[in-house]
Amino acid sequence: MISPASLSPAQAAARLEEFTVIDVRAPGEYASGHVPGALNIPLDRLGEAVPALKSASARGALLVVCASGVRSTRACEILADADIEAATLTGGTSAWEGDGRGLDRSEGARATWPMERQVRLAAGSLVVAGLLAGRRLPAARWLSAGIGAGLVYSAVSNTCGMAAVLSKLPHNQAPRSGADLDATLDALQG
Repeated sequence: MISPASLSPAQAAARLEEFTVIDVRAPGEYASGHVPGALNIPLDRLGEAVPALKSASARGALLVVCASGVRSTRACEILADADIEAATLTGGTSAWEGDGRGLDRSEGARATWPMERQVRLAAGSLVVAGLLAGRRLPAARWLSAGIGAGLVYSAVSNTCGMAAVLSKLPHNQAPRSGADLDATLDALQG
């Protein structure tokens, strides 16, 4: 498989008008700040969007964005498997904002931690809880072992089941005024 093209924030900003920008973060993350003009298609729903993205890519280039570049690289791989060419933003919205470029925020959005940070908090908390509970109930240590094994699997497979679960929590959902996936897919169809 060919690795996706990566663009720095400066390169992407210089050509932003050429791209259909797709943000693959959870709706809550997207609502709290995204690259101007980006459309939200969460990574776990990307499969549903392939026909619309194929249509959009026939009209122009796609730029896929996430918080740090990890999920957008995975999304580009999924799109490449469907014969859709897309580039990824190196460093994601964190690098975009760090480069002094503004983010659009959805009306009524509240700040949401990036998914990677949420996963670290949840995994770390569960490991500590398993170790502490294991002082009284030794079998509870298996919780820590299970989380550790899940993190190893996550690294090897470049997927994250914990992120998929956390993305369903209410604070990771877009505000009620946000656009839904069906409206986004309709917009991509042209």
